[in-house]
Amino acid sequence: MIRTDNRHEFQTQFHWHIKDLGMEHVYIKTDKREFYQILDYSDNGDLHKKLAQWEDYYNFLRSQAAHMGKAPDEQLKQCMLG
Repeated sequence: MIRTDNRHEFQTQFHWHIKDLGMEHVYIKTDKREFYQILDYSDNGDLHKKLAQWEDYYNFLRSQAAHMGKAPDEQLKQCMLG
């Protein structure tokens, strides 16, 4: 299973590619709890910047139990390499 946020790069083409590889693609539902409620931001530009930083952390650095302790990016690469 691959969990991603709802950014444009994870939409239709990515979703069906993951399905073609025999994996399940699920969109995360934790952004509100893990991002918006713990972060202060001053305006939309500041929010956009901090959200981009959060998404990078979540997808490339944060280990997750759903991926056996790996970050989503690391798990995806492993699955694609076979």
